[in-house]
Amino acid sequence: MGAKLKTVTLGCKVNQYETQLVREGLLGAGFSDAESDEPADLCIINTCTITGEGDSKSRQIIRRMNRKNPDARIVVMGCYATREPQEVADLPGVAEVVTDKREIPDLLGRFGVVDIPNGISGLNNRHRAYVKVQDGCLLRCSYCIIPTVRPDMFSRPLPEVLDEVQVLIDNGFSEVILTGIHLGHYGVDFNQGKPKRDWVRLSHLVRAICELSPTVRVRLSSIEATEVTRELIEVMKDFSTQVCPHLHVCLQSGSDKILRGMKRRWTRRHIIDRCQLVKNELHLPAFTTDVIVGFPGETDDDFADTVDACRQIGFSKIHMFPFSPRKGTPAAGMEEQIPKKIKSERGAKIADLGKELKREYFQSLVGEELQLLVEKVNDDGTVTGTSCRYATVTAIAPNAAENELITVKIETAGDSLSGRAISN
Repeated sequence: MGAKLKTVTLGCKVNQYETQLVREGLLGAGFSDAESDEPADLCIINTCTITGEGDSKSRQIIRRMNRKNPDARIVVMGCYATREPQEVADLPGVAEVVTDKREIPDLLGRFGVVDIPNGISGLNNRHRAYVKVQDGCLLRCSYCIIPTVRPDMFSRPLPEVLDEVQVLIDNGFSEVILTGIHLGHYGVDFNQGKPKRDWVRLSHLVRAICELSPTVRVRLSSIEATEVTRELIEVMKDFSTQVCPHLHVCLQSGSDKILRGMKRRWTRRHIIDRCQLVKNELHLPAFTTDVIVGFPGETDDDFADTVDACRQIGFSKIHMFPFSPRKGTPAAGMEEQIPKKIKSERGAKIADLGKELKREYFQSLVGEELQLLVEKVNDDGTVTGTSCRYATVTAIAPNAAENELITVKIETAGDSLSGRAISN
């Protein structure tokens, strides 16, 4: 019987992808997944440091894994491990700290992996596959710690990505989600020194994936609104049945003053106008976003600007984060830090606004035909899944199968959508 493995991931889609890459390499070398109540010989913990809460959760998970797997070798990787390697190494049971994701091949080699995977073939217990196409960030937003732990920007060659997507399609995945630390900068690194006519950008990658197979659905993860180029919009139009009309654009604030303090590279008008351009070109696109409340110096007027921008764009989902000072970032030392009580009040208002805008957007989808990825087949002849517009849908579809893409006509809207399959 081979050695037993447990993996835990905190944080973003990129982390989840990287954990799966490590897991598949180890499974190929003879490890097997431990059951939930079974002790493991090796624990891989992929950590997050984007907020103080991420650090805390990472420490909690490491301690818990040590208690439940006292004889296991614990290897910690991820952004928290990169940022505070000694702090992580001092935690109970930690045998190794991986401070650079480029060390993953060496890590796998130490555990007997001969054939280092160049991509993943699936995603454990998920119906939609993440495909990491880019890493690193060149920006220096004043609140963000990530550029210090992922400073080296690089893109994966287009043929390599296409090979991985083909494997995922062959293994039954109907949707791939393109992800990166700064997705909109895909190709920037290997375009340097080339004439513009020879550049490869995100729009080229999306088009190539769609042309690879008409059966695959493509979704973009987080992207800056101003990096939703006209070329990318054209691809979304040309392959409207394959590229999800859903964009997660990073607003953070709707106040120009706060955006300057955040060292963001665009104004509220840039963001609103780009979202309006997408609305003009695509039919009822879905926009989701991140909003930070309580950034240093944020006044009631600044907050009102954020609320107004959210209303103008009409987000279907808002991820709200109270500002969290990160040691080592310029924003942590700024004056006019906002009291916790005010951050809580503003956060509650954004949460309420998010619910209101979600209801409004979902109501606009009643009567529309949406493409649905079936993620669960229910006993009553209905299915539940994620629509192309990133809304959960329950539909009457007695003949549908898990992982199938079907077309559903939306009949009612609330916190989710419901309807009836018209083709599958």
